[in-house]
Amino acid sequence: GEHAPSLNSIPTTAELCFTYHHRPRLFSIRFMRWRFAFAVGTLSRFSSMAFKNTDEVIRRIMKTTQTVALVGASKNPERPSNHVMSTLQMMGYKVIPINPGLAKQNVILHGEKVYESLESAASASENPSIDMVDIFRRSQEAGQFVDEAIKIGVKSVWLQVGVVDVEAGIRATEAGLDCVMNACPLIEGPRLGISGPDQSCIP
Repeated sequence: GEHAPSLNSIPTTAELCFTYHHRPRLFSIRFMRWRFAFAVGTLSRFSSMAFKNTDEVIRRIMKTTQTVALVGASKNPERPSNHVMSTLQMMGYKVIPINPGLAKQNVILHGEKVYESLESAASASENPSIDMVDIFRRSQEAGQFVDEAIKIGVKSVWLQVGVVDVEAGIRATEAGLDCVMNACPLIEGPRLGISGPDQSCIP
């Protein structure tokens, strides 16, 4: 399955997140293999362009965010997006799942209604304002969701491990959004000692 790759394969976003939480002894091996693949440009057409996450931005996002829209939500419990959603909820974030196919089926995922798009989630009167958009899509598809995030006025966009679109990141930062890419909040949070929203940091 997606969550149990061959040791010799190049790990994906899904595999890295799963391995970090369920098979920590293999994480460093898979992470180094992924870093090498990324360095030689096998994961993204933007890999040769510079983008550097900063701990300051990651801290600000994770401490001030209250509501997350998760693009690429899945009802399959073996999918990393499913695991990330439920874990973010346990950390104290409200997570709104985005998946047009599931929305048409009126699926309720981890207690939350699934929406067709970021715009439909943002315009729903029952939802609080969206602070962060977490993107589980391929690099070549990420830009359109970054642009949607800018349009609906969120504070930040977060592209998951293996998802890189530097041009979209530039558009986001120029629009005043914080941006993180090629990272997972479930990895970055523990690394920085962040367990969820910090009410003292929220305006």
